[in-house]
Amino acid sequence: MMINGGLEVSDELLGTVAPIVVYWLYSGIYVLLGSLENYRLHTKKDEDEKNLVSKKDVVKGVLLQQAVQAVVATILFAVTGSDTDSAQSQQTSFFVLARQLLVAMMVLDTWQYFMHRYMHHNKFLYRHIHSQHHRLVVPYAFGALYNHPVEGLLLDTIGGALSFLISGMSPRASIFFFSFATLKTVDDHCGLWLPGNLFHIFFGNNSAYHDIHHQLYGNKYNFSQPFFVMWDRILGTYMPYSLEKRSKGGFEARPGKDCKEN
Repeated sequence: MMINGGLEVSDELLGTVAPIVVYWLYSGIYVLLGSLENYRLHTKKDEDEKNLVSKKDVVKGVLLQQAVQAVVATILFAVTGSDTDSAQSQQTSFFVLARQLLVAMMVLDTWQYFMHRYMHHNKFLYRHIHSQHHRLVVPYAFGALYNHPVEGLLLDTIGGALSFLISGMSPRASIFFFSFATLKTVDDHCGLWLPGNLFHIFFGNNSAYHDIHHQLYGNKYNFSQPFFVMWDRILGTYMPYSLEKRSKGGFEARPGKDCKEN
């Protein structure tokens, strides 16, 4: 892929680096928007007081996971082939690309649902691995990938590799898929309910839906991530919610009837 009309960067390198850059840029936007109390699902005070891990440790944990992902992506691209793609990617029809992206979304959702659910029901795995992510009682954007390294490898890295391999997408297509999946994951943890958010319009799995899961009463529900709520509905782990305004500003996701965005 050509950048600025002269510098050529391989699709494999972009497929490795782009999701990391997207993660921090998109998270940064939400950090700036975090002062908008009228759109928060929890108050800023709750974010500072209820979470059981410092933001410094969260950043360190995310960077470790992204380093592992970069190594695995480099190996995966090296094993599956070289950058043949310029011609090959250009020949891929829109319908083939759409099919590949949909298959990748379904594979990632399926893998993450069952692995995520198992980590909640296996007491050893929850206590020693998955509970690290739930130190964020009040989720925020750049904590989306704050996990135990083993969980990061199993859920995100291996899940991403499987979605890439099974869908048959090219390295170039993977740039867009993994960047999009990163945006969606960050958005689900942003702790905000902003008007006109396209993710809330097109996906039932959103920041309020996932916030329910991070609360004690929703700990065994709403396992689906990052795209659809299909598996929760099919297997009885779907917890509907209502989005209600707090008296002092902002919103609160409460167990109850489904609601649409205000």
